[in-house]
Amino acid sequence: MAPSLPDPDDAREWLATMTLIRRFEERAGEMYARARIGGFLHLSIGEEATIVGSARALRSDDYLISTYRSHGHALVRGTPSENVMAELFGRVDGCCKGRGGSMHMFDLARRFMGGYGIVGGNLPIAAGIALASDQRGTDEVTLCTFGDGASNQGTFGETLNLAALWRLPVVFMVTNNQFGMGTALRRHSAVTDLRRKGESLGVPGMRCDGMDVCDTHAVVSQAVRQVREERRPVLVEAVTYRFRGHSMADPEQYRTKEEVAEWRARDPIPAFGELLEREGILDEEQRALIDARAAERVEAAVGFAENSPFPAPESLYDDVYVLDQEVRGAYSVRTTSPQTPPAPSQDGTEEIARGAQEIPQQMTTALEAGEDAS
Repeated sequence: MAPSLPDPDDAREWLATMTLIRRFEERAGEMYARARIGGFLHLSIGEEATIVGSARALRSDDYLISTYRSHGHALVRGTPSENVMAELFGRVDGCCKGRGGSMHMFDLARRFMGGYGIVGGNLPIAAGIALASDQRGTDEVTLCTFGDGASNQGTFGETLNLAALWRLPVVFMVTNNQFGMGTALRRHSAVTDLRRKGESLGVPGMRCDGMDVCDTHAVVSQAVRQVREERRPVLVEAVTYRFRGHSMADPEQYRTKEEVAEWRARDPIPAFGELLEREGILDEEQRALIDARAAERVEAAVGFAENSPFPAPESLYDDVYVLDQEVRGAYSVRTTSPQTPPAPSQDGTEEIARGAQEIPQQMTTALEAGEDAS
């Protein structure tokens, strides 16, 4: 039995958001190729139904925590596309003031608790967020998304065990896009039915078609409702596919063009758009308008990012947890100086004071020499 469609307004919004994510990711890939974006870039093209269907099963006061493939999650939670693009560009108007980049998006106001660069590293954090909700006595739910490769990490078993033991309100959603980087699922996991990987730890599993936004929404809604009412975790496997490589640096030698074409034939965006047309919710002209508006928003986001300044050099130490006289040790030596560093004092006090003075000067010297972000 096919899942039911949402209300017409919601259906059009789902299609518009999936389209925005697609156009945003495509443009981000172009900007990366032009060296406007640095570091790594992991695109979610093909996974839009998984992103939108799962996020729309949440309330605004629920939490979402993602992986390094997180641009779409920021957008679906409502972070303006301008701020997401500016973050990719490393500019001050980015959602993390240019300090997070592609892999570390974050928007606390919208309870998007970030992308996360370490594979499986977001799972324990999700448990901590859920524990905080539990201790505050709220009925909030945390949705934690991660890839199939992360289900082999130690953090997966450790976190699911504690979440089940402590009855934490978490929906763990493994985005099974068939590959852990360049390694096929059947080659990296002894258990390929990923929804079952939590059963021995006391976490029941469900599965959804991650290429179908309605099925994803229906299954994740059921999981969220169960977790909210019973206060115990659930694992959802979303079966999907990424049309691009693991990252922009991926030569994709581990899969055939025919395989990619087979999955592209199930592209979730035109499939959902055609469904809405058949149901009379919109027509071809309205679909084209949705796409045009998404492209316009993305172009505006690129212009916004280009015009946003880089962080000022003097802000280098903003938000650093520990960098003051309490730090012990000569942690900074001016290697550009021809003079030999002085011998350390017996109690280390001279090095502490000198280090506190030298670090900003060392960076200033480096910037003057041309070692800046541009």
